[in-house]
Amino acid sequence: MNSEPTNESSPSLSGQLLLASPALHDPNFSRSVVFMAAHNAKDGAFGYILNRPLEQRVSDLLPDQDLGSLGEVPVFMGGPVATDKLAFAALHWNKRRRTLRCQTHLSVADALHALSLGHDVRGFVGYSGWSGGQLENELELRSWIATRAQPLVLSVETPAQMWSAILEELGPVYKVMAKMPEDVGLN
Repeated sequence: MNSEPTNESSPSLSGQLLLASPALHDPNFSRSVVFMAAHNAKDGAFGYILNRPLEQRVSDLLPDQDLGSLGEVPVFMGGPVATDKLAFAALHWNKRRRTLRCQTHLSVADALHALSLGHDVRGFVGYSGWSGGQLENELELRSWIATRAQPLVLSVETPAQMWSAILEELGPVYKVMAKMPEDVGLN
């Protein structure tokens, strides 16, 4: 029996969201919402966790630089890989196409330009990454729930509420899942 995923037939998840299943016990991803910036089964995947604010601004991490409005941009934990790096990304909801656009690896000048256009610019410490076939295996184990990006990603009042808010929009079974306690053993 072949245990490797069929890489050629796996659709790309680029531009979609991954919601951590309650069955996923990795504390790095518990109740996380990951925007998939890039994905293909052969080469792997890359994204940012959108609902883990660090309660810091860019100016807190780069105090010696005059960054203008970029200094006020919130910083999020993007994932467990390369947590010694700060990266900028701009998120923008395309109403016509009903898609979330994410420009990653922005320079300071590009991030300032995106801010001037009214885009949601965020700083990310670290990122989420998977090697070729790894994410497909995790999806097969039902560790993740893949879904289309939604505008509420940019409008949810408290990022920590994003995971349950998106799940509730997916239907009755997911609504029940969204209301489950984080540690069901404490019930």
